[in-house]
Amino acid sequence: MKKDKEKVLDEAWTDERVRGFLDIQSFDDTNRDFHMLLKAYQSMRAEDFGKFINYFLEAGHDLNATDGDGQSVLSIVQQHRRSAEYADLLKAAGAA
Repeated sequence: MKKDKEKVLDEAWTDERVRGFLDIQSFDDTNRDFHMLLKAYQSMRAEDFGKFINYFLEAGHDLNATDGDGQSVLSIVQQHRRSAEYADLLKAAGAA
């Protein structure tokens, strides 16, 4: 059988696609800013994530929003050994 879709790596993201993550909603009571930022981190290359952070802040969202356990996206990112670039982007933007 033939695969329906091929996996695409290092796909270029347009600014419109990056900004589209500002419309993401959580499906439960998770803080929307936390959910939006986490989904962007999980989906984007570091370069695109850096652009997203700028759009996120320009729209007035909270970079230090937390989940139900009190974890910020930065604290989650710092647990991943290959995510130093993402953590640096968050810190440079003011995440604590």
